[in-house]
Amino acid sequence: MSSFTKTVAGSALAAALFALAGPAQAATIAKPQPKLVVVISIDQFSASLFEQYRGNFKGGLGRMAREGVVYPSGYQSHGMTETCPGHSTLLTGKYPNKTGIVANDFYDLATGQKTYCLDDPSVTLAHDPAAKGVSPKLLLATTYGDWLKAASPKSKVYAVSGKDRGAIAMAGHRGDGVFWLQQGFGFTTWVEPGQDAKARLAPVAALNLKLAADLKKAPTAWTYADKGCAAKEADYVTGDRQWRAALPLPKATDAAGAARNLATSPYTDRVTLEAAQALRETFHLGDGDAVDVLTVSLSGTDFVGHRFGTRGPEMCDQLGQLDARLGSFLDGLSKVKGQVLVVLAADHGGSDFPERLREQGYDAGRVSPIVWLKDLNAAVREQLGLGYDPLVQAGGIESLYVVGSDDKAPSAVDHARITAVTLAILAKRSEVFEAYDAGALATAAPPPKGTPPDEISVAERMRRSAYPGRVGDILVAFQPYLTPANANANYVASHGSPWNYDRRVPILFWWKGAGARERVLPIETVDIAPTIAAVTGVTVPADVDGRCLPLGGGPGC
Repeated sequence: MSSFTKTVAGSALAAALFALAGPAQAATIAKPQPKLVVVISIDQFSASLFEQYRGNFKGGLGRMAREGVVYPSGYQSHGMTETCPGHSTLLTGKYPNKTGIVANDFYDLATGQKTYCLDDPSVTLAHDPAAKGVSPKLLLATTYGDWLKAASPKSKVYAVSGKDRGAIAMAGHRGDGVFWLQQGFGFTTWVEPGQDAKARLAPVAALNLKLAADLKKAPTAWTYADKGCAAKEADYVTGDRQWRAALPLPKATDAAGAARNLATSPYTDRVTLEAAQALRETFHLGDGDAVDVLTVSLSGTDFVGHRFGTRGPEMCDQLGQLDARLGSFLDGLSKVKGQVLVVLAADHGGSDFPERLREQGYDAGRVSPIVWLKDLNAAVREQLGLGYDPLVQAGGIESLYVVGSDDKAPSAVDHARITAVTLAILAKRSEVFEAYDAGALATAAPPPKGTPPDEISVAERMRRSAYPGRVGDILVAFQPYLTPANANANYVASHGSPWNYDRRVPILFWWKGAGARERVLPIETVDIAPTIAAVTGVTVPADVDGRCLPLGGGPGC
């Protein structure tokens, strides 16, 4: 046999062996068949934070990163990256322009009043009947839990969070129990007419008693769990305040300050995970024949990020403690009789406070919302000869509503001329990247199917936040690294922009035997729900924006 023939024969044999080995290796990674789906959202957990601390994670975050399917570049694809809209994408498979949850707050042009994203005057809250009611009523999309219960009435859906919007937006409309942390009380929920508040709180009553007793016995103080984080201590000036980034926090001088210190610490996530474990065990989620769902939204990282920024000793220790407690939570899931699929993502990312970013060489700064809007209104009034301010905002100056002299919807003619003049003024402002007519955005054609989420235009990002009647008439994208918020003693950093530091988040899928796989190309948070639906045999609504991702070996779902 010639050397050429030997080479060909050897290549053929190698190819044959590869063909045999390839499918066999892929087959060893079977897609999950869970009886319990646990979806965890870490509020304000940017992909950059995940990357920065990934090598230090030894607990739950570390386990999922080492043993799971890891997408380091997941994207919230909309432009107004806030908590309520971000959570609304995680399990609906839809962008905010379909969920109807475009921001944390809307402005109702019919009444001239600000409306919270989950506002529902028809219900009360279990801990305080006089408090404003919230429910999923304003969520215009259904969630994975809703799809599951429609197909499998025996399935159970429970949700828990440090914030009402973190729990409600993920649970959807048919949750069996939806609870969130109310400082000074414990975990609460909403109560519909005819329902009993005590019965609604029964699943968390024992935990609430324990939390109250623990705080009375030994109030929690935040000290370093990882003393290495102390290397990040430094002094800063934000606004007119001089302060030191360090732990422990200065002792509070009143009850409100003590409650704030407690909430803005690892305590929030610790008790949220305790509640999640208690719900799992109480209702035997994952132990039966039907698939169950438990959603957990961890709010502590967001509280810490807003108050202290994302690059200091506070966030360093917060993430270390969260990682450890997530490890204990995953350990507890080993008691579940059926297979458990854990999904982890975030409602949005976030950047650091601009004063520290400037020290690192970034062209970062602040835009004072009150001053900026007052100046803009003055300019519009002067050009149009108006006797009132024609622009209002509900939760941020990124979303501006055009109003008449009664603070309600103006005539069509006035709306058109105010909008046109405002857009012309904003086009000349150096702090503005671009401003958009929301009506035009809502009717604009989407980009070609398959366009990667990191490649879509800023206009398209803002379009995905534009639901008519809830979003502002004019949407403003400020220049990168500009924070449209003043600094105060309890707030130094923010999020909400269309830039990737606010949109990019990690997305991880983990189950026992998942096999470590890193998938570096970008995906979207709206892909999570269709992916879970595929592995649990649940039909997905035809109008979802997301797509199924293969979790097992091979390209198919």
